[in-house]
Amino acid sequence: MTENILVAAAWPYASAHIHVGNVTGSYLPADIYARFHRLLGNKVLMVSGSDSHGTPITVRADEQGLSPEDVYKTFHTEFLELFQKLGLSYDIFTTTHTENHFKVAQTMFTALKENGYLYRETQEQWYSVAQSRFLPDRYVEGTCYLCGYEGARGDQCDGCGSLLEANQLIDARSKVDGSKPELRETEHFYLDLAALQPVIVKFLKEREDYWRPSVLRQSLGQILAKDLHGRAITRDLKWGIPVPVEGWEGKRLYVWFEAVIGYLASSIEWAKITGDEEAWKTWWCDPDSRAYYFIGKDNIPFHAVIWPAELHGVGDMFGKIFVEEEGLRLTLPYDVPANEFMNMEGKKISGSRNWMVDVLDFLSRYDPDPLRYYLTANMPETQDSEWDWDNFVALNNNVLVATWGNLVNRVLSFAHKNWDGHIPTPGDLRPGDKDILNKVETGFDEVSELYDKVKLRAALRETMNLARDVNKYLDEMAPWFEIKKDKTTAATTVYTAIKAIDSIKVLLAPVLPFTCEQLHRTLGYTEPLFGEQVVDTHTDNLGEHDVLRYLPNTPQDPKGLKDVKTFRVWKQSNLLPGGEIRKPEPLFRKLDKSVAEEERQRLG
Repeated sequence: MTENILVAAAWPYASAHIHVGNVTGSYLPADIYARFHRLLGNKVLMVSGSDSHGTPITVRADEQGLSPEDVYKTFHTEFLELFQKLGLSYDIFTTTHTENHFKVAQTMFTALKENGYLYRETQEQWYSVAQSRFLPDRYVEGTCYLCGYEGARGDQCDGCGSLLEANQLIDARSKVDGSKPELRETEHFYLDLAALQPVIVKFLKEREDYWRPSVLRQSLGQILAKDLHGRAITRDLKWGIPVPVEGWEGKRLYVWFEAVIGYLASSIEWAKITGDEEAWKTWWCDPDSRAYYFIGKDNIPFHAVIWPAELHGVGDMFGKIFVEEEGLRLTLPYDVPANEFMNMEGKKISGSRNWMVDVLDFLSRYDPDPLRYYLTANMPETQDSEWDWDNFVALNNNVLVATWGNLVNRVLSFAHKNWDGHIPTPGDLRPGDKDILNKVETGFDEVSELYDKVKLRAALRETMNLARDVNKYLDEMAPWFEIKKDKTTAATTVYTAIKAIDSIKVLLAPVLPFTCEQLHRTLGYTEPLFGEQVVDTHTDNLGEHDVLRYLPNTPQDPKGLKDVKTFRVWKQSNLLPGGEIRKPEPLFRKLDKSVAEEERQRLG
């Protein structure tokens, strides 16, 4: 039965270069999951975009003497290039600075207000006398009042992961000039978390059987806090989405509140682009659809507590306001498979100290699939992981080149040479032939379950184990010796190996889309495994913005993806004897060991 799968990837701040920790934390797992479900035949919508209103953008704009719009557009363009080169197959990657997003975010605000889940409160906020303005939370640093971490930000502590009230920071200082700000009163709207607490606790406990323990532990710790206070959802800013209330023209919606709304807004934008403005409801209004939010652990509270609170709080009021439809309720998250952090050569990744692997820079020297493989094999799913250049080179050479690449190359080269570029016709399959094909077929069920449970490291590991099993089978059968005695016997072995390779290719395709597509063509397929990515330019009342889109290679209803049917179902090989195969080219490049030290010299 076809399922509706929403894949929501974290929105990168359009103020900094993307490094490997960002990619393995959320963007790559989202893409792998989306590609798996597309191959499975499900209706997938993968959405995200550039977070264009965060205070890191205004900080950078101040430092460089630019406008926030100039800053976000520069980085957004860079993201589009990077994601295309890395093969991240967003159905839409947009920005939060669009007319559509403004409208959706303001509608969510109004719906929460109408339903009584917002209240006003006057609070003390840090004010810079030197700059004559209130300081956004990200402009303030100090000591965390909960754990004592000295580098806490005004909105969140990286030491203990807690959401913070900026006005309670100890020894607060301005991030801009280091001066000591003073507290002054200002009025803001708050999301009433105390009123929403019971339903969010129920929501979390209903997911205890399959959510990651770290996500549940942190989320329940936040929502079950005693004397739970609301979270401010407006700020004294000039850059961002205006608060849709008369008399509040000088304030904006707080970025953490409106950025998560981007998942809904981008789905609506995608529907408009496809020509069916109702198509977004397939994923957002069907209670049987499954929504997955791929984020890093620092974003857990916003996606596992705040966003479900917003979605529940609007009830059916969003539909009444936005599309004038009664009874329309938005789907709550099915899973929030947040990853831990990736560190760098024994230290925490730091862009300011150049202690990182800049992904766009990496792709100027290396191919994308080895990076995707390494980041998946070391994905920090349950604990922090480590980028190590020696390990990257070793896995590239010992696994991608020696195990998988060598298997493919020696079998297909041998077949192409000895059977005139065709798949050999086998004799009767022997017990050993049947055993290896059965092992691969059984692997489809095992690997599929791991992918679906977002255990991507394990899925990759089991798939590579199948490749090792085929290598072992090939070494035992030794068709290069068999062919000297009996070509039919050798044909049976080579045919069996090609069938196994074709199946393993499908299992690996979510992680290694570029080389699996290459192999797919070599095996004679005319339809590609996946579609293509394009960048469209759209213009609205806020100006031009570029959007990265994934175009499926499948026949589909012109009105979105309501009746999409994939040509390729997640299944074992259907290659037939006699089929034409092309002369194979190596899938991967062996790297010299000196690469590791050369790359370390670029750090710091």
